[in-house]
Amino acid sequence: MKIGVYICECGSNIAGTIDVEKVASSVETLPNVAVSRVYKYSCSEPGQAIIKNDIEELNLDRIIVAACSPRMHEPTFRAVLEEKEMNPYVLEMVNIREQCSWVHSDINLGTEKATALLTGAVLKVAEMVPLERKKVGVTPKALVIGGGIAGIQAALDIANTGFLVTLVEKSSTIGGIMAQLDKTFPTLDCSQCILSPKMVDVRRHPNITLLANAEVDEVDGYVGNFKVKIKKNPRYVIEDKCTLCDDCVPVCPVIVHDQYNENLSPRKAVFIAYPQAIPASYIIDPDTCLGIEPLICTKCKDVCGPEAIDFDMQMEIVEDEFGAIVVATGLETYPIENIGEYGYGSIHDVISGLEFERILAANGPTMGVIRRPSDGKIPKTIVFVHCAGSRDPAKHLPYCSKICCMYSTKHALMYKHQVHDGTAINFYIDIRTGGKDYEEFYQRASEEEKVIYIRGKVSELIQEENQILVKGVNTITTETVEIHADMVVLATGIVPSEGTLEISKLLRLSTDINGFVKEAHPKLKPVETSITGVFVAGTATGPKDIPETVSQAGRAAIRACNILSKSELEVEATIAQVNEILCRGCGICVSACPYSAIELELVNKYGHSFEVASVNEAVCKGCGSCAAACLNGAINHLGFTDNQILNLIQALSEAYE
Repeated sequence: MKIGVYICECGSNIAGTIDVEKVASSVETLPNVAVSRVYKYSCSEPGQAIIKNDIEELNLDRIIVAACSPRMHEPTFRAVLEEKEMNPYVLEMVNIREQCSWVHSDINLGTEKATALLTGAVLKVAEMVPLERKKVGVTPKALVIGGGIAGIQAALDIANTGFLVTLVEKSSTIGGIMAQLDKTFPTLDCSQCILSPKMVDVRRHPNITLLANAEVDEVDGYVGNFKVKIKKNPRYVIEDKCTLCDDCVPVCPVIVHDQYNENLSPRKAVFIAYPQAIPASYIIDPDTCLGIEPLICTKCKDVCGPEAIDFDMQMEIVEDEFGAIVVATGLETYPIENIGEYGYGSIHDVISGLEFERILAANGPTMGVIRRPSDGKIPKTIVFVHCAGSRDPAKHLPYCSKICCMYSTKHALMYKHQVHDGTAINFYIDIRTGGKDYEEFYQRASEEEKVIYIRGKVSELIQEENQILVKGVNTITTETVEIHADMVVLATGIVPSEGTLEISKLLRLSTDINGFVKEAHPKLKPVETSITGVFVAGTATGPKDIPETVSQAGRAAIRACNILSKSELEVEATIAQVNEILCRGCGICVSACPYSAIELELVNKYGHSFEVASVNEAVCKGCGSCAAACLNGAINHLGFTDNQILNLIQALSEAYE
């Protein structure tokens, strides 16, 4: 056995805290080590060339690279081995950046720890054996979950490449929150004008199957072969027959709040979300209808000329297979009820940013005329409160929601365009304009349109007769500020949607502390997830504006097409392996597996029938949970066998005795 050890300086990133030459000298004397080298950037082309040359000239059969996280560079160095016709699984990565350099300021401690880790790696690779990747077929069809702008864009991009797409949307129409917006910053173009053509394209595209008013209910399988059950809820209106004549609406006796207009206007139990909705069909809300089971009221059906209303519709389960999945489950705004300090609910003219958006909209509750909810009068002074619930780790959201500064500025501009003699005042913590032409947009509002910006937080809102007393502090001048406003608009932040949380559990996706989907790598793999073949786009991973959302959706579509375009895929070889002789069929590993990759199956051997654990190699992610849970030691984790791990422990124990 001949082992080559390569230690990366990573500029000063590693070499600044670790004496890499000393580490190399220490490792060079270990058994089976044929060469131990230091290079400034091992991942560079010259660094890789050094490894290739040594493999050829020294006949190396095991390689150790001590550098950055294997999450980042393991594929790079595996490719080096494959180029030299070596099995890629005789490579061992030692992470001396995160585990040594980044956590030690004392060079002696960092060097000592790096030496111990490399010593353990040398002992571990002595137990390595070549592994073979498995191959699986691919179903050339994609599932896109979520019909907002991210899901729409991803579905169109995949479909335009020639692959079939099923787009699943939970609500009665696609469009998402973007469909509720009036204008978009910084260009102030009509939201519906740029969104509606894409919605129509989805409906007309021959490669896209749209399932609105539907939910993903169950997902099994693995990359290339996801088996999905979709629950399609009844609309009680036949889409192809509905002519949008509107005859059913006047006769419906039920009046409820309209969610599309943020409950600022009424709607009936039979309704269409908005005129441009796709599918272009009415729907009956079973939760507010007087009764479907048993049937109580049939007034809408009685007047329906096309006979489009069908109260006998039942929920359907659609089962299909997909090669790749794109999660685009969107966002929700931070529940404004949580921000009690701003008086929402008790002070009638304190509203959310999304409510103000609907007031601005031409198809909104006031037909685009800005009026106070309390009395319908046009407000002469509006206060816009930034970061309402955001950047407040003590009580609310700890993070910046990224778009609030810009949409509040947009709201102030739209107000000034309509009420020329009105006063628009923005209370802000910091103005964040991180986008193309965003800074110019802010300058236009503050300088040309005379929108007032006060750096400070609002401390209290008090109802005084027909006005709201806004109390705050100007943190630049340290002066107390009191303003009498006719309306207050709260810029609420962004949180993961309910659908994001549900789908994350269903697909076993990792989420961060705030509930957003966690990317496989925040910089290098921003649309990939911990589950191979499942991609993510838009605000499911965190706050984003529309351009960033659309861009990310396109990237997710490309990554999905990379899978769909292949006839078969190779899956990772470092997976769990069951020794049937030792397995007693207890099933503990089945419950321990977070990916549902293990099940008990009946086998007939030695004249007996008994249950043993069976690993689905395509589903297994090699996390090791089953091996750790197995009471009989019947499960080995290939690439991380018991002997390999014990060798690592031995080296570390001896180093710190």
